[in-house]
Amino acid sequence: MPVQPLKFAPHALAAAILAVLSLYAVDARAEPGPFTSLAGYWRGDGTISMKDGSRERLRCRATYAVSQTGDSLNQTLLCASDSYKFDVNSSVTEEDGAISGSWTETTRNASGSVSGQVNGSVIEVAVTGAGFTAGISIVTHSRTQSVSIKPQGGTDVVGVTVTLHRER
Repeated sequence: MPVQPLKFAPHALAAAILAVLSLYAVDARAEPGPFTSLAGYWRGDGTISMKDGSRERLRCRATYAVSQTGDSLNQTLLCASDSYKFDVNSSVTEEDGAISGSWTETTRNASGSVSGQVNGSVIEVAVTGAGFTAGISIVTHSRTQSVSIKPQGGTDVVGVTVTLHRER
């Protein structure tokens, strides 16, 4: 008995080809954006260092709302010591490794711009505002984040270091 060729309706054949091709297609969304690992709630402590040489323990909590693509985020960071408090909100986007955006500090009614670079788990930015500039470094490893802030003027603070841990 001769073997009969299989007959497919044109739409069934097209569907089968698309199904096979989709197994080999590269999904551009599969590559997470640079902020994806930050999403969620973080809490930790650190130290704030002042011009007069004094240092105080600092307690902080941060929330990162990250876009689905992982290339933009809104951050809320609240830190307090016995005598110092800051409440910063920032909104940034990333394109080809470059970061840009804005920030506001609600307890002092200050605001400005954010610019910098992201390279893997390391974010290096400069924040500027009226009479204020600071360099910020954020390094994330799994569920731990190290934050270093170095103001260049306009404040009695000479440095802030904080280690945050993901809560959920």
